[in-house]
Amino acid sequence: MTNEELHLLVIKISEDVFNKPFLHEAYFNSRLKTTGGRYMLQTHHIQLNPKSLELYGEEELEGIIRHELCHYHLHIEGKGYKHRDRDFKYLLKMTNSPRFCANLGSAKRKSGAIQHVYSCVSCGLLYRRKIRLNTAKYRCGKCSGQLSKVQ
Repeated sequence: MTNEELHLLVIKISEDVFNKPFLHEAYFNSRLKTTGGRYMLQTHHIQLNPKSLELYGEEELEGIIRHELCHYHLHIEGKGYKHRDRDFKYLLKMTNSPRFCANLGSAKRKSGAIQHVYSCVSCGLLYRRKIRLNTAKYRCGKCSGQLSKVQ
């Protein structure tokens, strides 16, 4: 899908779902990593992540467009356009727009998983850590035994 086709799709969804015209630009922005789309307050443009179309298809993209159009139309009308505002939540429900997009993933977000497991040689107590630890320097907190890496 090209930017021109995307722009025409946004105009069509705006007229069909909201019964209001979309008068600004909509285009793909491949620099978006974790979000499906973004509404720009100053320019009123809508940027969409092309990865959401590749991974989940056109139905997911249309949901993201409806979500961003909720921000757009409420901001233009001077109503509450933020995620926490009552007007925004109401318009999401009325237009059957998703509150969140599907997970697009990021290498930075996956760093929270436990990667290192250590065991005490004496008492067998397990230690799970995100960051590697020096087994020559640290000892078991329960019995002061030596630690060995399990995983």
